[in-house]
Amino acid sequence: MADSSNLLAEQRRAMILDEVRRRGGVRVNELTRQLNVSDMTIRRDLDALARAGVIEKVHGGAVPTEAARTHEPGFEAKSALELTAKEEIALAAARLVQPGSAIALSGGTTTYALAHHLTEIEQLTVVTNSVRVADVFDRAQRQQSRQAATVVLTGGVRTPSDALVGPVADRAIRSLHFDVLFLGTHGLSAAAGLSTPNLAEAETNRTFIASARRTVLVADHTKWGTIGLSSFAELSEVDTWVTDSGLPAEAAEAAREQVRELILAGVEPAEDAGGDEPEQ
Repeated sequence: MADSSNLLAEQRRAMILDEVRRRGGVRVNELTRQLNVSDMTIRRDLDALARAGVIEKVHGGAVPTEAARTHEPGFEAKSALELTAKEEIALAAARLVQPGSAIALSGGTTTYALAHHLTEIEQLTVVTNSVRVADVFDRAQRQQSRQAATVVLTGGVRTPSDALVGPVADRAIRSLHFDVLFLGTHGLSAAAGLSTPNLAEAETNRTFIASARRTVLVADHTKWGTIGLSSFAELSEVDTWVTDSGLPAEAAEAAREQVRELILAGVEPAEDAGGDEPEQ
């Protein structure tokens, strides 16, 4: 695609739509380079095309309308997106973990980032359906010559994002109880709640939520407005949402109407005054 920084918005959006249809999907960071415009400009273009019903936004980009609900990126593809935001979210979420607690981490690249910050917290019991998360604690144990945490890996059928889902995972999770669940999501919105393209993963996430005393969603701002095939929770089921400062003000306002506590990672507490006080 040629440099098109001076193209009118309509022309630029036509080129984006052509790329989506030709390739079956595009990523925001690719379009910013190809069209020589800002990340925000591309996101506005994608919003406009989504409103027109010709594409649907997915995490990090867009796919044709007919593919959006079932499009599930692999772990490696997702891990390259929003790295700074995920690290900020992981740091903020790690502060919510108390030594000696029993916690659960669902699959996903943000929970994977969080796991790296939990290996120094003493006497944790970690329940996870993420092969990647379990590997983080295993590597930490080998490097530290001590047990970083007691890790329970659920078993199940492996998804493209390296999460274990299905009846085996569900039975294991249903028999356990944990203080805090750190939950990732493919997408979320005020109307659809939390959603995923994977039907089995949706059921496993529901089981996670039912077994947790407190649910903490860890999801960056690009997940807002993305809707997968299957919803697995209402926003009102989330006790705390830890996200980044890129979340638009209107999205933050909508989230605060349903989520008990909204934490904007990297923002001073005085500027992040929303929801009730966190649990003691």
